[in-house]
Amino acid sequence: MNRRVIPDAAAMHFWGVRVAAELRAGDLLVLTGPLGAGKTTFTRGLGVGLGVRGAVTSPTFVLARTHPSLVGGPPLVHVDAYRLQGAMELDDLDIDFEHSVVVVEWGRGLLDGVTESWLDIEIERPTGALQTGPAGAAGSARASAAPGLDLDVDLDEPRTVTITGFGPRWAAFEGAWPGE
Repeated sequence: MNRRVIPDAAAMHFWGVRVAAELRAGDLLVLTGPLGAGKTTFTRGLGVGLGVRGAVTSPTFVLARTHPSLVGGPPLVHVDAYRLQGAMELDDLDIDFEHSVVVVEWGRGLLDGVTESWLDIEIERPTGALQTGPAGAAGSARASAAPGLDLDVDLDEPRTVTITGFGPRWAAFEGAWPGE
């Protein structure tokens, strides 16, 4: 297990880009955190780092989006499991876990038996922090933030991220996690 503080939304996006360099087909990342924690911002960074097609947005209404690679790598499959009732509904999505990099938001506890290795990434955000308007810190960050950030949701405030690797794929990363 590794904990780190990500200072703002742009850094969360950039950390996703850096983590993508460590990923390969068959990798599964399970993201947990409250609304606005930065799960989709992190996944957008993964998409940039993996060189996939299409804007990475929250798949809330479609449950899963597949973004094919533009550079000959694996596709990114972005899943929002918030409305799923269990593993059977996730299985009904027919996700190609073996040949894709799969990110599942709200997926903790739904992926038992899918693969022997995965990264569990929990993102905690302060509650009631930075609530400024356009003239405040969040507004001034709008001009300099990474493209695609929704600063109304992903406010520029620190997040605490806990990364836990499971299985043989991530055993070698103990103490030096992807993106460091």
